[in-house]
This record gives sequence, structure tokens and C-alpha cells, in this order.
Amino acid sequence: MKRIFLSAIVVITIAFTTQVYAQKNPMVGGAEMYPTKNIVENAINSKDHTTLVAAVSAAGLVETLKTAGPFTVFAPTNDAFAKLPAGTVDMLVKPENKATLTTILTYHVVAGKMGSKEIATAIKAGGGKAELTTLQGGKLWAWMEGKNLMLKDEKGGMAKVTIKDVFQSNGVIHVIDTVLMPK
Repeated sequence: MKRIFLSAIVVITIAFTTQVYAQKNPMVGGAEMYPTKNIVENAINSKDHTTLVAAVSAAGLVETLKTAGPFTVFAPTNDAFAKLPAGTVDMLVKPENKATLTTILTYHVVAGKMGSKEIATAIKAGGGKAELTTLQGGKLWAWMEGKNLMLKDEKGGMAKVTIKDVFQSNGVIHVIDTVLMPK
């Protein structure tokens, strides 16, 4: 009886440990995000980021986002791109608009790996608001609204981080609900 009881405890412990371990990688767009993969390798699996992946490809930024980085990417969803005026995305992915597209996309990237804890520290150090410099050279501002991490772009647009701390081998992704725009 003792042996059966101990065997049951071992089986339950293994099952629970396996379930907990399986839940460690966040899900984005219906796909598990692996910390051993780079930003591009994970993003291509997210059903919520097909527009972003297409834009990154059209801008020629795939190889850059595969490098060691590290990068902090504020990744707009397909729904975020859909908020733009009709035809904007189709216009931006045309070869003749590559420079504009690159400017917009690199405005969503900050050098270094800034998880939510690092951003919170910067917000606290900034007296409630952190100023972030993007790879594009522009500024983003981050602050908390209740439990929500918010971002403001140079044109006054605001985005909410809907999924934070999606760690990659070359940085971190924070999913956002609005496309940010530089000046």
C-alpha cells in the first residue's frame, strides 16, 4: 500500500512539474514563444503578427533582427496595423516606400534588452515616466496606468502593452495594440 501511495505521488509530481514547465513559454498569436529562438524565428509563428512580419521582410530588416542584438521590440499586432487608415500598410510595403517603412519599424525597437522590470525601474527613476530612444533615433515615453504599461509616440499616439516580457535569444518582445509613429 505504501509503495502504491508513493508511486502515485511521484506520478502526480511529474505530471504537475511537466505541466508547469510547459507553461513557462508565453503564447503569442496562438504560438509558443521560445527563449532559445530569435525575434524573427518566434514572430513568424504568431498568427497575430503576420502584418509585422511582412513589413519587416519588405523593409529588409529580417537579418538585422536575427543578429545577437539585444533588442527590445514593441510589436504591433495585425489589429494594431488595421487601425491605420485604409491602404496605409499596402502603400508602406511597396519597394518605393522602403525608407518610410524602415523608419516606422525601427521606431518600435530600442537597443538593449528591457523587460518590464527594467522599464518599471526607468519609469520610477524618471518620476513616473521613462523616455526611451529608439533605433530610428526618435523618442518613446513609457508609464504605468494602473497595471497597464503604456507608450506614447512623438505624434501623441498611445499604445498599451498587451503581452509583456516575451524573452528571445536576442532580446525581448512586448506586444502592443497600436502602431507607434515617429515625427
